[in-house]
Amino acid sequence: MLIAFHKPYGVLSQFTRDGSPNRPLAEFGFPKDVYAIGRLDADSEGLLLLSDEPRWNEKLLHPRHAHEREYWAQVENIPKPEALDRLKGGLVIQGHKTLPCRAWLLEPQPEVGASRCDDRTTQRAVPTRIPPIRFRKSVPDCWIGLELVEGKNRQVRRMTAAIGHPTLRLVRVRIGDFWLGELSAGQWRELTPEEIRLVESKP
Repeated sequence: MLIAFHKPYGVLSQFTRDGSPNRPLAEFGFPKDVYAIGRLDADSEGLLLLSDEPRWNEKLLHPRHAHEREYWAQVENIPKPEALDRLKGGLVIQGHKTLPCRAWLLEPQPEVGASRCDDRTTQRAVPTRIPPIRFRKSVPDCWIGLELVEGKNRQVRRMTAAIGHPTLRLVRVRIGDFWLGELSAGQWRELTPEEIRLVESKP
């Protein structure tokens, strides 16, 4: 069994509470004995996979398998091409050099306020976050895309901060070739065999 869940902001990637106000996965009615494959921080959103099959941990998470994950990050200010090049080449963060990745300015920029994350290149969209990010008239922002094959703790946020563009909002939109798509925040469903093949897909 493999389940896709659109994890909202303020939800933990675990079934038990941790003493914070964040909600655990136990509140979303998942089948018995499933657990999260990897994690998203409570302040990150988007595609989280769950399963009752241990094989998925090795298959999807170990960097040697080079399994792609795509994130859309809303960052402060507009990164210049040389800043994105630094992301692509790898950065030393907490003594670890990140693996090379893809990083680009999303064009067109996602429309905020849709009911779902849309992967169509002609009309990208993300739902409104609850609560919304803090808006500052004096500081512009934009959305960038990042495609990684590793996922260390708060890696994307640390990478964008290292190039001087702190992340305001982070959404994981794709794992392998499977997109978050029509799943609304807080919704989940079991994947079909064809969709599982998309998750397993590698470059």
